[in-house]
Amino acid sequence: MELEISKNVLTDIATSTLERIQGLSIAAAAAPRPGKLGEAISDSLSDSLGSLGAGELPTSRRPRALKITREGQQVSLDVGLTIEYGKNLHALAQQAQRALQENIELMTGLKVKAVNVTVQGLSLPTPSPVQPPAGQP
Repeated sequence: MELEISKNVLTDIATSTLERIQGLSIAAAAAPRPGKLGEAISDSLSDSLGSLGAGELPTSRRPRALKITREGQQVSLDVGLTIEYGKNLHALAQQAQRALQENIELMTGLKVKAVNVTVQGLSLPTPSPVQPPAGQP
């Protein structure tokens, strides 16, 4: 009996794994460069997506910097990450590599051949809500 695992399942496992690591996120893919083809795509998208600006995609449909290649029972991942400013880039990249390898191998039984991580950007930390001192309104 043979079991087939969809590429979408592998993508979901990888995305879910990376979302659980604090201080990083999957980088958004680059927007099309200006030019005739880029303008045509942007115009077409803005016409079909309404209020969004030219070249913008809704967050849920924006392509991600995550590529999964499967060869038989082996999987290779290429991941682009955005790291929160002030965090240790090397440590977070290694944590992402280990977590991706462990989760994909554990959940699918496939062998992870490589996890290639590229830090593509930095993000500013999200400010935490300011709490008033005790006893003040």
